[in-house]
Amino acid sequence: MPYIQFLGAAGTVTGSKHLINTTYDSSGKQGFQALIDCGLFQGQKEWRERNWQDTPVPACEIDAVILTHAHLDHCGWIPRLVKEGFHGPIYATQPTIDLCSVVLPDSGHLQEEDAAFHNKKGTSKHTPALPLYTLEEAQECQQYFKAVEVETTIQLCPELSFRFVRAAHILGSCMAEVMLKTDGQMRRLLFTGDVGRVRNNQVAPGKVVHSGPQEGESADVLVMESTYGNREHPVTDPRPELARLIRETVARGGSVIVPAFAVERTQKFIFILKALMEAGKIPRVPVYCDSPMAIRAVEIYLKHSEEYTPRAAELIKKYGSPIEWPGFTFAQTAEQSKKINDSHFPSIIISSSGMVTGGRILHHLAQRLPDPRNLVIFIGFQAPGTRGAMIKARAPEIKIFGEFIPIRAQVAALEQFSDHADPPEMLEWLRTFKGTPAVTYLVHGEPQASSQLRDLMKKELRWNVQIAEYMERVPITAT
Repeated sequence: MPYIQFLGAAGTVTGSKHLINTTYDSSGKQGFQALIDCGLFQGQKEWRERNWQDTPVPACEIDAVILTHAHLDHCGWIPRLVKEGFHGPIYATQPTIDLCSVVLPDSGHLQEEDAAFHNKKGTSKHTPALPLYTLEEAQECQQYFKAVEVETTIQLCPELSFRFVRAAHILGSCMAEVMLKTDGQMRRLLFTGDVGRVRNNQVAPGKVVHSGPQEGESADVLVMESTYGNREHPVTDPRPELARLIRETVARGGSVIVPAFAVERTQKFIFILKALMEAGKIPRVPVYCDSPMAIRAVEIYLKHSEEYTPRAAELIKKYGSPIEWPGFTFAQTAEQSKKINDSHFPSIIISSSGMVTGGRILHHLAQRLPDPRNLVIFIGFQAPGTRGAMIKARAPEIKIFGEFIPIRAQVAALEQFSDHADPPEMLEWLRTFKGTPAVTYLVHGEPQASSQLRDLMKKELRWNVQIAEYMERVPITAT
């Protein structure tokens, strides 16, 4: 009997991996096996350690990967999967492939840097410390990517086909709509990946890709994210508050440090800063985008203009490429990054990783967190157990590079910048479905978020909603 098995993002908000097996007969012979997403576990140690474990299903027995989008918690384990023996096709939209060509090598590079640092300092439990995968291994896996047009059906095997439908989360992001033939009947499975914001540009300002996931869907089985299942985004425009925070920080001689995901969030944020500067609402202080992939990510966004919202298209037409803006600096090399911290004048520093799990943001925070003149602004989700979550929760100190750094800087969070739909937006989208799924499985959420969204959907929609468990197999039956 065909089944789905949840190999990640079940009981946690990272590590998305959902396996479809078309058949499992009494002899134990495996059918065609497709993996929906292949993400890194992040956050708490118990989850991060699973990145080092082999796949429960041998990588060489997985026939294909269907990738919803290019965030690391959905794509970041692909190089490791290939390293373990996977050599099948990885299907994704062209913008997702372009972004993965930047995101994955950068991830490999950062992991090599972390391993080298721990070996130098002797701070690893393992000798020598090794990277999960290297930059070269991340580059090598690019050969397996195959571009798929949105709404084009791909036949994987006689029993299984799929097509992408828009998710409106980040550039190139899509849901995977899978058709599975079982016992002579077709069953439609919908894997959302991450669901984008439904509401308008004033409530979710700076959004680059089209607002709202595709409406009018239908599914027999729905596998849906629940990242923001227990909280709602503010409905106020965050730009006045952002401008006030920046003005006050600059006035007291401090700098603004923004941990931001290098894909989507950084591009969105710098356009907002540019518009605020041009309108005279914030001072023209230097803006540093300190991420090795920043320039290439901007170039990819400029390349895929077909996905812009009208507002994004207007800003790009008006201001051109951010790489050419006066006062905006994109640091590529380690030397350029170090020069940022040599400056003691007010500035705005945007750097990854967005959850402060690694990357150059660590150096900036280590230097600037002890100074009460500075400000740290969070503009994205912070998974429990990450440094970002601890700083956001106003911890008195944080461990960076083996040392405890006191947190005296001001800390603020603007939740409106999220690219995940919240419960009211989820319900708004789900009510457009043409029919009721036989069952909905909630994934990619912390237990409290998933359980609260489950209860809300049962009450408001009267749907059969269950919370997926790690390693759980659920059968796909004919009606």
